[in-house]
Amino acid sequence: MNTYREMQSSSNLAPVLGRRLTVLGSTGSVGVATLDVVRFARSHYGAHAFPLEAITAYRNVDRLVRDARELNPKAVVIGDPSLYGEVKAGLAGSGIEVLAGSEAILEAARRQSDMVMSAIVGAAGLAPTLAALERGAMVALANKECVVAAGAVFQRAAKESEGVVIPVDSEHNAAFQLLNFEQSHAIEKVTLTASGGPFRAWSMERMAQATPEQAVSHPTWSMGAKISVDSATLMNKGLELIEAHILFGLPPEKLDVVIHPQSLVHCLVAYADGSVLAHLSAPDMKTPIAHALAWPQRMMSPARRLDVTAFSQFTFEKPDLQRFPCLQLARACLQAGGAAPTILNAANEVAVEQFLGRRIGFLEIARTVERTLSALSREVNGEAPATLDDVLALDGAARVRAREECKLAAA
Repeated sequence: MNTYREMQSSSNLAPVLGRRLTVLGSTGSVGVATLDVVRFARSHYGAHAFPLEAITAYRNVDRLVRDARELNPKAVVIGDPSLYGEVKAGLAGSGIEVLAGSEAILEAARRQSDMVMSAIVGAAGLAPTLAALERGAMVALANKECVVAAGAVFQRAAKESEGVVIPVDSEHNAAFQLLNFEQSHAIEKVTLTASGGPFRAWSMERMAQATPEQAVSHPTWSMGAKISVDSATLMNKGLELIEAHILFGLPPEKLDVVIHPQSLVHCLVAYADGSVLAHLSAPDMKTPIAHALAWPQRMMSPARRLDVTAFSQFTFEKPDLQRFPCLQLARACLQAGGAAPTILNAANEVAVEQFLGRRIGFLEIARTVERTLSALSREVNGEAPATLDDVLALDGAARVRAREECKLAAA
């Protein structure tokens, strides 16, 4: 039997640390955490760790320029072309290539890096993520929406390119670590946990008056505004059920959700022999990010450590589908398949955007999604989009309809 010291010395992180990395969406919450992990790796393993091929942002010039000067990627991309001059001036004399626009973000995904962190939020991340996957890159996937919107297209791209997808969402990364697909026949249930968000104990009447500031004030996680609102409606967990179905090939009946307010247990996997394996860590995205960047090895990370003695109890409860109908809507779309998940995702993005803009109330998010699903199911072919163009066309139609529904709700 190998001793701990022998096993330690036999591990080889050099190939992992030498991976050339592209970060799509480097100024969002996941992108920022990814670059923090890169900084930590360079401070502990040497300046050679995770050389950067490209980093991208949409409008955050200051952060993009600051990170680029510190971490020295070969290229940076600013999504808003009107900001090209500011980025170019900020990086004058650095030797870093500066590009701008949506096509440039696609080109960043196609550049020859070993790994691409897909951290652009929402459907905007779909085309770049597919571009990275189609060239056979290892994709660290933090964008659940692109999988939900384009499930069949995503699956085909991964199969044809033989690209590797490593989920970065805390729940899916936990499942990725716990699932034994050599014993797939023995997997009985995969349960994703949800914190319940800031409104877990609120009445419907109180939620009707909820403000964007209250909705984005997550009790345990630090996330961007869109994902925080999705957590408050439990749509985030519904999208994650669909993502788990697509990523892991598990039937809907083997997927479940449980509310766990402490956000310390991220996934539970039940096996046929009665065993239930749980993944625990502090609620810190640097943990799954470090796991993804180093997979199949493990490396040190700056993530917070979990002290189980600091918690008097771990609690679990069933989600209240009456107060949080978004989860039920997502479950119905998971069962229906076809075009439904694409419509669900697009309608939800529009509804959340309208809520954050104070044009509709919190409870109108679920109503907008439900009405959009109902209307479009009668207008479009129910089959799943077969190509990226099909996905984008259906996504666009759903957004138009959802905006119409929001205007009616606000009238």
